[in-house]
Amino acid sequence: MQAAAAAPAPEAAIGGGGSPAGAGAVAAALTRIGAPYSWGGSGPNAFDCSGLVMWAYGQQGVSLPHSSQALARGGTPVSLSELQPGDVINFYGDASHTGIYVGNGMMVHASTYGVPVAVVPITSSGPIYNARRY
Repeated sequence: MQAAAAAPAPEAAIGGGGSPAGAGAVAAALTRIGAPYSWGGSGPNAFDCSGLVMWAYGQQGVSLPHSSQALARGGTPVSLSELQPGDVINFYGDASHTGIYVGNGMMVHASTYGVPVAVVPITSSGPIYNARRY
């Protein structure tokens, strides 16, 4: 008699990721849905956009800067057609906003004052500047 196949790890259920840290960062960020926005916030209870990315990756042992502009310059460039869960998407020509791709055209981000951490379409945050894999 064969043993039943093990259930997939939580990261696999989310859709894997471009990197093991990216998959874990998605899982971590999703636990913060509903947390309030706070400029300069880096968690665990309130976040700004880069603070959420920094915190989620920090839960995976990856140290990232608390700056959307620095996030847009680091990591490995990724074309938008190759996005994987965990990739960091940066917005506007000055890379003034950032979020974490979760798959299916969606991302998790901390948007602005009065708006809690949420999952939204990547097309809802303005023009995409670039994407990076960490």
